[in-house]
Amino acid sequence: MRFLRSPQNSATRIFLFFLLLTIVVYVLRGLAVLSMIPGSVIWALILLTIGTGILAALQNIRGRY
Repeated sequence: MRFLRSPQNSATRIFLFFLLLTIVVYVLRGLAVLSMIPGSVIWALILLTIGTGILAALQNIRGRY
């Protein structure tokens, strides 16, 4: 159950932060609470999340060997 422990490397923490931020902003924009945020900000958050996810995965693979 290694995945239940808190993430050790900073790339995983940054990924989880961007993922949570993206989900919160997307939901709040859908509920019209943050309706003034343009769609490009949502796309930027999604791309940052994907990029940091790839970085975290590469660091996890590199740290394993």
